[in-house]
Amino acid sequence: MPTVNDDAPLLDDLMPWSVPPLRLGREWVVAPDLRTLRARWDALLAAEGAERDALFRPSRARTTRTAVAALPGQRTGTVRLVREAGPCPEPVRLAYGPFDEQWLLPDHRLIDVARPELWRVADDRQLFAVEQPYVPRAAGPALLVTAALPDGRSPAGRPGRIRPLYRRPGGLEPNVVPGLLELLEARYGMPVTARDLLAWAVAAARPTPEGCRVPLPGGPGTWAAGVALGQRLTGIHLRGARGGDRPRLPGGRRPYVRAPLPPDPGTLAYDAEGEALVVGGTGRIAPVPEEAWEFRVGGARMLPLWFERRAGEAEPGTLDAVRPREWPREWTSELLELVTVLALLDGLEAERRALLPGGGPGLTRSALRAAGVLPAGDAARRPASVLDHWEEGPEGQGALL
Repeated sequence: MPTVNDDAPLLDDLMPWSVPPLRLGREWVVAPDLRTLRARWDALLAAEGAERDALFRPSRARTTRTAVAALPGQRTGTVRLVREAGPCPEPVRLAYGPFDEQWLLPDHRLIDVARPELWRVADDRQLFAVEQPYVPRAAGPALLVTAALPDGRSPAGRPGRIRPLYRRPGGLEPNVVPGLLELLEARYGMPVTARDLLAWAVAAARPTPEGCRVPLPGGPGTWAAGVALGQRLTGIHLRGARGGDRPRLPGGRRPYVRAPLPPDPGTLAYDAEGEALVVGGTGRIAPVPEEAWEFRVGGARMLPLWFERRAGEAEPGTLDAVRPREWPREWTSELLELVTVLALLDGLEAERRALLPGGGPGLTRSALRAAGVLPAGDAARRPASVLDHWEEGPEGQGALL
């Protein structure tokens, strides 16, 4: 991969408002399917006293007696969980690490650190850029994009950053350092939107110990090519969300179930000669390019990680152990789509790695400082005030904002 100039801007310069990852505190609040989450909630409420406490898995931040406000935009109970007797909160989609969308119980009483500022701006216009932490010599993208609320976790176990594209609901107030879009429009002689900047970053971001660096090209040709590539990459990341198309491989290369998956597959392996995933010893999915099997983020292979989260062992007697007795058909569909996503991304990797600033000197941090764009002001690094909806405080009180 081309060397990145040490004076190339950081993503933190260009999209200055960022939020640390969520800290769930207990993994049972996330599951790959809705039925499991509702069954876990019912099991929790069926228990009383010390048994409910043990199932909940208390932490320093949350116990069944913790008083806490509802998450912004969520209609969930706010009475202490020790007295809760109501229906299961309606689960929401969660980007549970790279390339794994699951479901989350959006109840603030269940989550140690939920980052309410993210929930205030999450709507059908929002996109989230998830910056992956630097791992020396690790292959994989430095920046991922999701329409679902991300937990921001990294397979490497290191904290990354979540950067919403917009600071307010409705696609208002781009999370872009003031003056940058106007400077880029003047430089390249074309309109430049926040979505264009995000697309360029997805294509051009390079991991460094200081964070994602995003070289800005000197000329319009490289910029336009990079934005077009980034739009294709972002469309694959989003998997049809925000009006895009579901990812599809060309005919003849689309993965199919060649042999039925067993009801309780415990292993996942790869048959390189047959280009096939071997699921539970007898199930087969093919064709699966070796590049999809080897696709990594932060040093971790995505397909085995995705499978382990669904088929791995859980401690008996815990809520984590409440799960489907047999492998659901929808998980197979999601696995086929994940293979497709990883294969398509790998197919664009050579083009992404070759993307270089060109057409004259690039826009360095020094140049952005000279233009008055950098440094970003303190206000651009803080959440915007979003006070246009009711938020319920502990025990049904109005929240103090």
